[in-house]
Amino acid sequence: MSYDNYTYDIERLVSMCGIMGYTGCSQATGILLKGLKALEYRGYDSAGISVFHNDFNECLTAKCKGRVDALKNKTDDLKGNTGIGHTRWATHGSVSDENSHPHKFGRVTLVHNGIIENYETLKNTLNVAHRLKSQTDSEVACALIDRCFNGNPRQAIIDAVKKLEGTYAFAVMFDTVPNTIYAVRNVSPIVCCKDDDGAYIASDIMAIGDYSDEYFVLPEFSVAEITKDGFDVTDFEGNKIDVKYQRLDWDIKSNSKCGYPFYMEKEIMEQPEVIEKTITTRLKDGVPDFSKDYVDDDIFKKCKSISIVACGTAMHSGLIGKQLIENNCSIPVTVHMASEFIYSSPIIDDNTLVICVSQSGETIDTLEALKYAKSQGALTLSIVNVRGSSISRESDNVIYTDAGPEIAVASTKAYTTQVAVFYLITARLAYVRGMLNFEGVTSFTRELQKIPGAVKNILDRRGEIHFLSGAMLSAEHTFMIGRGIDYPALLEASLKLKEISYVHSEAFASGELKHGTIALITQGTPVIALMTQQYLASKQMSNIKEVQSRGAEVIAFIRSSLDTDELDSTFVLPDLDDEFMPIPAVVALQLLAYYVSSDKGLDVDKPRNLAKVVTVE
Repeated sequence: MSYDNYTYDIERLVSMCGIMGYTGCSQATGILLKGLKALEYRGYDSAGISVFHNDFNECLTAKCKGRVDALKNKTDDLKGNTGIGHTRWATHGSVSDENSHPHKFGRVTLVHNGIIENYETLKNTLNVAHRLKSQTDSEVACALIDRCFNGNPRQAIIDAVKKLEGTYAFAVMFDTVPNTIYAVRNVSPIVCCKDDDGAYIASDIMAIGDYSDEYFVLPEFSVAEITKDGFDVTDFEGNKIDVKYQRLDWDIKSNSKCGYPFYMEKEIMEQPEVIEKTITTRLKDGVPDFSKDYVDDDIFKKCKSISIVACGTAMHSGLIGKQLIENNCSIPVTVHMASEFIYSSPIIDDNTLVICVSQSGETIDTLEALKYAKSQGALTLSIVNVRGSSISRESDNVIYTDAGPEIAVASTKAYTTQVAVFYLITARLAYVRGMLNFEGVTSFTRELQKIPGAVKNILDRRGEIHFLSGAMLSAEHTFMIGRGIDYPALLEASLKLKEISYVHSEAFASGELKHGTIALITQGTPVIALMTQQYLASKQMSNIKEVQSRGAEVIAFIRSSLDTDELDSTFVLPDLDDEFMPIPAVVALQLLAYYVSSDKGLDVDKPRNLAKVVTVE
């Protein structure tokens, strides 16, 4: 047994749906329900469990749309020591009891994360449409495994998955193989651990971390046979795999709200600490140093252009990175939406550094973009928050953020640590390419190290932001305006407001207002204005007056050295140099979004229709 001793950040080996499995000496139902509850924060619309009943020699299932609490009332008859469970995020088929997992076909019961792209073809080939009870691709996969089963469950799974196109993590039980679970995966993760009571699998260590601080990630394209005694893992040729155990070096029981009403507020409040950790652990004599990340300077010296690839919040961090790198390093930088990257004929070659950014390291669009970039000969560097994740394994170089566990669906501290890493990359790039000398780079990092204190100053005055948020409670629409590097910061702020408060919000570069958007400004329209850039302050003030003259109600977030008496509703931001203002500004606007959502009585941590990690295209 080998161990790899490094921090496992809960953010994360997960997918949109949740998988839980247990086999051992205890009743499985309670353990499965507890695990599914731990996975609730990922977002889901239905839940179910199946337990092998020793008296009946078959798997019995209870499932329903809605929350795990509703499922509990349906599980009284599920008695047994082995079972699998699932929380579903609807992809194929509507939200219904029938489409909920687990699915059973013939002798096979399974739960599935991922997308089977050729399920319609398989359904026709198997001629099973008339027997299916759901609209899901997962039940078709279940039927395929049953069709391949001739007494050898491991071989049935191998034969079946070889016919599948798409991504999957399966936990499978067979009526004829008592008290045994089988697991296999492609992209979608499965983590495994055991204790004296039995063996556990899940899509997220949050579900099983209570049972052991040692776990392993099931290798792709291998099959695990799981009994109460442990795991037997082989590749598709039948060769035994010596799995690599990792240590969970934080107490999963301490991952609570710590007295805060929502995880999001707790995670916002943790940002000074995690930003400081991300920065200071990578400074040596005031110079950014990635030697502990095993990132060699050659990738910075060789590249002639940079492409940043990411989705959503991670892409917004990349937009900040673009401005920082271009301003300080004179290297052209392009930011791509990961979902469009492969299909837009990107211009990359062996002189391109492709930087992929993902909170979880499992975002499927970003992963596929990374694989494409490597196929074109590009240098690759990833910024992720999970060691051992798919993107970290695929990338040539990895820089891990130190955000730690992030439970709320809307990202806060993961974003700010990603931006912190871009500051470090910028400074290292400029230094090794001669754009900054020692005095220049240490001056840069001294200003960078002021960010945690600036963030703490904002958090200490969060009551002021709470007061300003009252003006947004009845708003249906709002606009955010800013110039220079304030604009990409507002894109993230606008996303936060949309995600958790359901207020329609759009961010615009202020100078673009007159090119159409100003037609939407009417009496009483709330406009959030960000003004942190010294060299653009006069122009931004002109734009603020422009919307005020049309009746807009302006809420301004202004750097202290630019403060003015001309605006009524204002939050004053701590003063840093221009290019270091995005993190403090976004933290203030995270709080604004948080207070709007919580004061409206919404579930801040679990906004509707959203999941924490997107592992389907």
